[in-house]
Amino acid sequence: MTESSVLSGRAFAKEVRRNIKDEILRVGGRPPGLAVIIVGDDPASSVYVAMKEKACGKVGIESTVVRLKESISQENLLQEIDRLNEDPSVDGILCQLPLPGHISADTVASAILPDKDVDGLHPENVGRLWRGEEGLFPCTPVGIIALMKHSDIAIDGADAVIVGRSNIVGKPLAALLLRENATVCVAHSHTSDLEGLCRKADILIAAVGRPHFIKRGFIKPGATVIDVGISRTEDGLAGDVDFDEVAPICGAITPVPGGVGPLTIAFLLSNTVKAWGTYHTSSTC
Repeated sequence: MTESSVLSGRAFAKEVRRNIKDEILRVGGRPPGLAVIIVGDDPASSVYVAMKEKACGKVGIESTVVRLKESISQENLLQEIDRLNEDPSVDGILCQLPLPGHISADTVASAILPDKDVDGLHPENVGRLWRGEEGLFPCTPVGIIALMKHSDIAIDGADAVIVGRSNIVGKPLAALLLRENATVCVAHSHTSDLEGLCRKADILIAAVGRPHFIKRGFIKPGATVIDVGISRTEDGLAGDVDFDEVAPICGAITPVPGGVGPLTIAFLLSNTVKAWGTYHTSSTC
């Protein structure tokens, strides 16, 4: 048995936001600009966009929300992205997912300029990530790595298992862990003996969207467990990890809520400031 350490993403995100605000004040000049596109009236998307808008206001980022009808054609959406690409006051652009079925999320991601792609989904940024270069990378994986470093979790030489292979979390997180010299395995629905594989991990990241999927038997005693999933259940919000079962035997664990969730918006702000830094560099040349 071990006494696990609960890794508070909420507390760390607060520190990140404070540092971002200080950086914007220190640099001065035109404030960073973030444009968020939302297509349709999905209630969850509306909540997320409002949270992003509020977070921007607190640190000094100028936030613009572009609200478009669900019936908009893909061509017209791409024209709107072109307009934002050309707008010198906009440093970062993201298109809130999910999109209506008649619009390709991949096409939309590819239309945003790589240096304004604060979601880190443009093929050029994906390539930069896997080549070990600098770029804008997906916010949640970047936040997870930063939280582990901030919490003195040993990544170098660790065996890491990621359960989930999405383009938003699983795949980019694998690349970032490799950068930190972890040995990485990405598991998924076709993985044989998933429980046994997870039980070998020094770092286990759950990102499958299935509440309480990761049980005690998946955990190596003393492991670090990062819970990316969040689902609404009859009992409230739940993560992919059965916290009550797992917490007594792991070394460190993120809670749900209050773990990984707050990191996503904090590092969206961070990416926006990073993109804004490109503007400042070019404007002083």
